Amino acid sequence: MVQGQTSGLPQAVPIPEAAVREELNRVLLGHEFRTSKRSQEFLRYVVENTLAGHGDILKERTIGIEVFARPTSYDPSEDATVRVKAGEVRKRLGIYYSGEGAGNPLRIELPAGTYIPEFRRADSIAAGEHGLPSLPAVHEETNGAAPSAAGTPRRTWLRWAAVLAIFAIGAGVWVWRIKPPTTPLDQFWAPVLQGSAPVSVCAAFVPLLGRDPEKPPAHAGELTLFKDQFVGGGDLIAVSRLSALLTRRQRAYHVRIGNETSLHDLQAAPAIMVGYSLTHWKEISRELRFFIDGSRSPIGITDNGAATNWVLPNLPPDLHTSEDYAIVSRVFHPDTHAMLVEIAGITQYGTDAASDLVTNADLMTEALRGAPADWRKKNLQLVLHVKVISGAPSSPRVVASHYW
Repeated sequence: MVQGQTSGLPQAVPIPEAAVREELNRVLLGHEFRTSKRSQEFLRYVVENTLAGHGDILKERTIGIEVFARPTSYDPSEDATVRVKAGEVRKRLGIYYSGEGAGNPLRIELPAGTYIPEFRRADSIAAGEHGLPSLPAVHEETNGAAPSAAGTPRRTWLRWAAVLAIFAIGAGVWVWRIKPPTTPLDQFWAPVLQGSAPVSVCAAFVPLLGRDPEKPPAHAGELTLFKDQFVGGGDLIAVSRLSALLTRRQRAYHVRIGNETSLHDLQAAPAIMVGYSLTHWKEISRELRFFIDGSRSPIGITDNGAATNWVLPNLPPDLHTSEDYAIVSRVFHPDTHAMLVEIAGITQYGTDAASDLVTNADLMTEALRGAPADWRKKNLQLVLHVKVISGAPSSPRVVASHYW
């Protein structure tokens, strides 16, 4: 049996484990969790371990290894995946219980600062659901006699003050629900989303050498260079995330591939360049402080033209790597006279991870934690380091930043 939270009751009312599991299944089938396998796995893991009495193992490192397949050498200080996912699960639970799950008999909550969930009966938090505290009744001490003329106005005023307080709290909660507080993610995109011109989301072509896969090439002449037919997998994921973000913000956009993008397009409206550091548009970002220089060996990121330690010294021809670096830039560019966001990794893994950062509120909040107070009004560049585990990038970590 699981003890429910019973504020105001002399004794906690036990909640059967079967009821908690029924609620867990309802939550996982809800729209907020149906679309995120990782969130489902996280919530199921912490709930089942809590029911089994194993709450003591619900630590960040354990969850990273057991749920997110991190290696035993996993260092939570360098990989915020678990913290970010916990924040996302809390958010999804809040949305679920304010809508589809509002009438459910139980609530599963994940308090901030812990990975151990709590289970509560809905009737024990009914007042809290609407943001309205339970107020004590106002009693008139009359002792069988009519209230005095001096006391009646005062008690009436207190009643009206209580009513007004309830309405003020309710109105505040209603406004908060329909217009959540502005996040660093909103502030990052605000200059880009101003105006009404459709945003250009531009993905670069990746040159490939093609041949008949059934026969090895006898000589170089059997290889054909495909310059303008393929887009990298990480770039495609990035374009998908960015398109979803713009759709949520009800902002029109055009997806442009490779050579479809002209200088006129970049001058006509804000643009988001995905994976463009190694293309013919690299001249746009070459003058910025941080730049992915593909002409150097080993390939890496330069700082005002100087070499750095942010390099991939053992990058194989197939570009499979255990780490990557990426740059996120948001600038009002002097050449295009329009807002430009560039998201590019040395390989597709970095581009994938960078796009995750610029579309995830928790990751962006973490990335901008040390930013100057007025960063919203400045151009900025972030250099990211990404670990690649089993062919998938982890959450990126900011290793350098520049604001001007």
